[in-house]
Amino acid sequence: MKSRRSKATDITQKVKRSVWERDGGRCVVCGCQRNVMPNAHFISRAKGGLGIEENIVTLCTEFTENKCHRKYDFGSREEREEIGAKIEAYLKSKYPNWSREKLTYRRNS
Repeated sequence: MKSRRSKATDITQKVKRSVWERDGGRCVVCGCQRNVMPNAHFISRAKGGLGIEENIVTLCTEFTENKCHRKYDFGSREEREEIGAKIEAYLKSKYPNWSREKLTYRRNS
């Protein structure tokens, strides 16, 4: 049985479909349309990042030249910060009241 936190950080199929449509089936960092998936948390699951539209983006996978998702998770500090800044700006452009504080699991949520 999954914990409440695990359930809260999971990305449902409904969220994946919504994010895919919002992002136009493209990586929000480089614009790639091949080998992309709407499954990247801006605030990571490990840090309690919720599986909600405001925290999920479409990124290209390691099977592409740019490897944005891989770089965001495992790249150098500079790569992670650069990609994170692009993702944050993108999410802010889509959600006028977007805030990092709303993206993290809270015990009483």
